Amino acid sequence: MRTVTQLAVLALVAGAGAGWHYYGDRVGLPPPLQLIGLQPAQQGGARGGGPGGPVGVVVQPVRVAPVVERVESVGTVRAREAVTITSKVAGIVEQIRFTEGQRVNAGDTLVQLDAAALRAELDQARALLDDARNQLTRARQLQPGQTIAAQRLETLEALSRQAEGRVRQAEARLEELRVTAPFGGRVGLRQVSPGALIQPGTAITTLDDTARVRVEFSVPEVHLARVRVGSAVTARSSAYGNRRFQGTVAVIDTRLDPATRSVRVISEFDNADEALRPGLFLTVELVLEERERALLVAEEAIDPVGDRAFVFVVRDGRARRQEVKLGLRLPGEVEVRDGLNAGEPVVVRGVQRLRNDLPVRVVETLARPTS
Repeated sequence: MRTVTQLAVLALVAGAGAGWHYYGDRVGLPPPLQLIGLQPAQQGGARGGGPGGPVGVVVQPVRVAPVVERVESVGTVRAREAVTITSKVAGIVEQIRFTEGQRVNAGDTLVQLDAAALRAELDQARALLDDARNQLTRARQLQPGQTIAAQRLETLEALSRQAEGRVRQAEARLEELRVTAPFGGRVGLRQVSPGALIQPGTAITTLDDTARVRVEFSVPEVHLARVRVGSAVTARSSAYGNRRFQGTVAVIDTRLDPATRSVRVISEFDNADEALRPGLFLTVELVLEERERALLVAEEAIDPVGDRAFVFVVRDGRARRQEVKLGLRLPGEVEVRDGLNAGEPVVVRGVQRLRNDLPVRVVETLARPTS
């Protein structure tokens, strides 16, 4: 009996033409099919709406929050001032007056070369100067009585000046035997020993001023217009875990590297504890722009179509398809630069079932995420 009934139903479907018929302003199956329990698909198919009623959606208001746009690069720490200490003259190392790793001030003596011969030369020059000055003094005392020729007086004055010059020359040569720190900083490893004969240019030690350091890195040319002196820079190193170092852009190179199409940037960091040592490798984040009142929507609300982006905004009980211009992408959120207003309810779940101007029913409004 069941088989006969099924054959009768199939015959009825075939006899009815199996086609769609219009009944007023809706599409449906012929009455015979409705009588046996078959229902037509809802108008609009899987996109919801139609005779089934408004589509249920979950919305979330557009939120306002500050955003910071950054670009990441890698950099290397450089001392603000760095020099290799050498001697200007040849000599025997007499004294070493520093300890490796010691902090020194500008002008402190680091190495003293043997100066015995030059000290004797300086003593001789000073004696000659004293004699010349004494002769000049006596000649000037005799000048009013015309007992000494004016030419002789001029000669004695010239000899006195020559003696002064020899003294200054000897003092300068003696000073060259004292190797001093050109600026305050921390000395490195010692390269010479007492008694060693050194030549001009021989490395004695290094000196670095690391109270404030420089970090050099490169930025792609696409960001060049937004890189400015004074922009904030954050750096981190695997050597210090989660610690962040804060600095600012100090110098922007006037030329771009034609090979990498990037510009060199030098930033400066305070380094009171000397944690940042010259040569240390850092990951650097440069702040390009800060926007205090950026509009943010959930990433799942975006409906991309080619190179364009859309969202559905609930207005007057209907889903309005709105084109938007996107900005910065954040974890789980996207900045909207144009197309929305703060607080508007944007569909975040159920987007795939919507089309423009479709009736919707808000089943849940999600709270705005905190910053």
